[in-house]
Amino acid sequence: MAQFSKSMKKIAIFTSGGDAPGMNAAIRSAVRVGIHSQVEMVGVIGGYSGFLEQQCQTLTPRDMANIIQRGGTILKTGRCPEFLRPEYRKKAADFIHQQNFDGLICIGGDGSFTGAHLLWEEFKIPIVGVPGTIDNDIWGTEMTVGFDTAINTALEAIDKIRDTAASHDRLFIVEVMGRNSGFIAAHVGLAGGAEGIFVPENPISVEKIIEKIKNGLSRGKTSSILVTAEGQKPGRAYDLAEQIRKKSGFDAKVCILGHQQRGGSPSASDRILASRLGAAAVTSLIEQECDVMVGVMSSQIVRVPFADAVSKEKKLDKDHLNLAAILST
Repeated sequence: MAQFSKSMKKIAIFTSGGDAPGMNAAIRSAVRVGIHSQVEMVGVIGGYSGFLEQQCQTLTPRDMANIIQRGGTILKTGRCPEFLRPEYRKKAADFIHQQNFDGLICIGGDGSFTGAHLLWEEFKIPIVGVPGTIDNDIWGTEMTVGFDTAINTALEAIDKIRDTAASHDRLFIVEVMGRNSGFIAAHVGLAGGAEGIFVPENPISVEKIIEKIKNGLSRGKTSSILVTAEGQKPGRAYDLAEQIRKKSGFDAKVCILGHQQRGGSPSASDRILASRLGAAAVTSLIEQECDVMVGVMSSQIVRVPFADAVSKEKKLDKDHLNLAAILST
């Protein structure tokens, strides 16, 4: 982590990348803690694009009313490919200096933190990150804002699908989000009693799953649920269904949950986590430590260098997969 000598009089906060339930709770916490500490708080609209388009507004305690329960982000968000180019980062830095922002708070995932790290490295702009992503794939924190809500949203859907699967003696493949990360699939699969879980970190053969389904049928089991992470592109469940049909003759129905996992009112767990991390981000800047992400380990707030958060791989706990396999036999 880096240290600086500038005192905090004006902090800008923004959300970047994919939205996650609880982002508004983090904004609310940071703004109210900042104002409580005599710091002016400004919201940048639309992520990194907001710096390039010079879209920002002063935030007041009143602006934070009735947002803790709302999904999405009141500051809007998105991805900004232009920020990969040095000239656009320079343009953003010029705007930051023009607005007299003493520090920044970035709520987002690893791509957002890469941009944040570059703002410090190239322009020495103090910045702290709050991990906001449903994928829970950020190294250095046990939980990211939005993950708990996403798995509960997916679990609710799986519980309903299981009712239909049992009623019709069917095999369902439920696809959850997770391009390079199987955290959602692993947790939802374990909690939902899935007979098989497909994740990028622990490939499992279709043949093995077919054998397991057949063993279940021999014991009188008439329906099954498989859970898969989407992989490199949405629709992986259809590929799996086709493979299963060709190799076993089983007709697997597909349900892709998609972006509904991003939306909805955040869970109590996500609201609490977001509130703690939003406050911790402001405290870090006031204490003159930056180029870090604030996270949580063993229920304690930690500060993790951006360089580590974006370069180290968070390992999926395969105990979840092993336990799910045992419990579904």
